[in-house]
Amino acid sequence: MPKAPKKLTPKARAERNIRWIESYCRVPEGPRTGQRIELREWQKDWIRLIYGNAAGTRLAIISVGRKNAKTTFAAFLLLLHLAGPESQPNAQLYSAAQSKEQAAVIFSLAAKMVRNSADLRQCIIVRDTAKQLFCPERGTLYRALSADVSTAYGLSPVFIVHDELRSVKGPHSPLYEALETATGAHAEPLSVVISTQAPTDNDLLSQLIDDALKGADPRIVCKVMAAPKGADPFALETIKLANPALGDFLNETEVLTQAESARRLPSREADFRNLVLNQRVEVTNPFISKAVWQECGADPAPDFDRLDAYGGLDLSATNDLTCLIRAARSGDNWSVRSTFWLPEDGILERAHADKVPYDVWWQNGFMETTPGKAIEYDYVARYVITLLQTTKLRKVAFDRWNWAFFRAALVRQGMAESAIDSTFVEFGQGFQSMSPALLQLEALLLTKKVRHGNHPVLSMCANNAVVTRGPAGERKLDKAKARGRIDGMVGLTMAVGIGLGQQVRDPEYKILVV
Repeated sequence: MPKAPKKLTPKARAERNIRWIESYCRVPEGPRTGQRIELREWQKDWIRLIYGNAAGTRLAIISVGRKNAKTTFAAFLLLLHLAGPESQPNAQLYSAAQSKEQAAVIFSLAAKMVRNSADLRQCIIVRDTAKQLFCPERGTLYRALSADVSTAYGLSPVFIVHDELRSVKGPHSPLYEALETATGAHAEPLSVVISTQAPTDNDLLSQLIDDALKGADPRIVCKVMAAPKGADPFALETIKLANPALGDFLNETEVLTQAESARRLPSREADFRNLVLNQRVEVTNPFISKAVWQECGADPAPDFDRLDAYGGLDLSATNDLTCLIRAARSGDNWSVRSTFWLPEDGILERAHADKVPYDVWWQNGFMETTPGKAIEYDYVARYVITLLQTTKLRKVAFDRWNWAFFRAALVRQGMAESAIDSTFVEFGQGFQSMSPALLQLEALLLTKKVRHGNHPVLSMCANNAVVTRGPAGERKLDKAKARGRIDGMVGLTMAVGIGLGQQVRDPEYKILVV
């Protein structure tokens, strides 16, 4: 095998790597199995991006639609660093995936390339059981890892492929962090992230891409092939922007069939946009779109406290978000006032953990805090009692979670138990209660009859809110599937539900509370 020259310009290094892949790698599967690889020009451009960087690349991010041979391309790079001119003596190479199945795919493709190449078979040993490739001549070892982070400690990788990092929900991945912090012993480690985009801005891959596109670190390179948000998602030219292999080894007829299916069935559009168009689109079922929510951003009625109002109280665990959302009807519109609490101690840490500016919202008056490290229910109870005494807050709906503790706090603050029973109404969080309330709230939002004032904490909750469907199509908000806090939307749903149940007598409405 040819050895790397002592010194190459970045451009020459990239072209050398292209030649090596086309000379020694073979098609791993399909009709052309065993034939030499013929890199497409866009694949060559990816290699030039990674290895032709004058600053030297530490992290490369390649993002493109599914079925454009991303994992096969990653296998090329692994072999290039295992036995090719990029190999370093006794180096450790790893590919990381969030599932054992995905980890097995990249190993399988690399192993097939070795077996299909007479040259590579002579210098690389395939260890199927351990999912390893070993090059005795160079002492280099490649191993496939999955999300079991315990296997990543104690390693010293010089080259890492992070395959389909889109699968990481939220901003942290223990496996990613364990591997990336293990490269410190090497002068020029290289990590390559190759994946379709993650669904939300808060996910790890999205944050890596956004940081890379700022250009603050010249050692980070990024190539995102995605359809623009404003383009016709079902047009052939739009689809091509995220799928360079379309019409080549990516079946154009099949992809256009998927596009037509997404056009007919809105429930499939999010998947199509995310996986095929490589757009950041939440694949779960969002309750309401950001555009619809923003159209309802008018200020609440100025005489809000003189209107009959109904509250939704969402009680948190000891150090999470607690909220009281009040909804008051004025003519055809519903005005909304929002109050959120967090413990004062640790608010900065909570802001960092949730990746939202709780501390800034608090300083700007959009949040309240309770003393100490945990939510002080007596503090919240005193606030609610004051509202009951000074405004026309008629009823407050609550989820039974932690209700016993809050009821005790109301008693301690001087509220009679009979008054508690007549004012506070339990509101179930299952399909039976939530589905009709969500239907009512959705109708109000779609007809622009809600005025929430663009409260930033409530808006965050609205953007995070997702629903789960029951067997008959009924819906409820799902905290477990949400990618952030949705407490405010739970409170708003309860407030509107109980408010309509109290006021509306038209038979077309389902009465939730009589």
